[in-house]
Amino acid sequence: MDYRDIITIEPGTRSGKPTIRGMRITVQDILEYLAGGMSEEEILADFPELTREDIRACLAFAANRERQLAVSTQYEVAA
Repeated sequence: MDYRDIITIEPGTRSGKPTIRGMRITVQDILEYLAGGMSEEEILADFPELTREDIRACLAFAANRERQLAVSTQYEVAA
């Protein structure tokens, strides 16, 4: 699964924040629910339009952002 097939960034949707398939549910929303202790099952029950793959795409997106941040920070320190 490539998260880029699921996570979209559109200027007119949620102020350009990364969302799931152009819906109004953001990656940040999902990450906050998970961090707050909600299970995947609870999220899917509250948002039936989401899939388990959508949640995993949010995690993959966040991991990639973290990886990019680490690389850019290492580059800045080396320069």
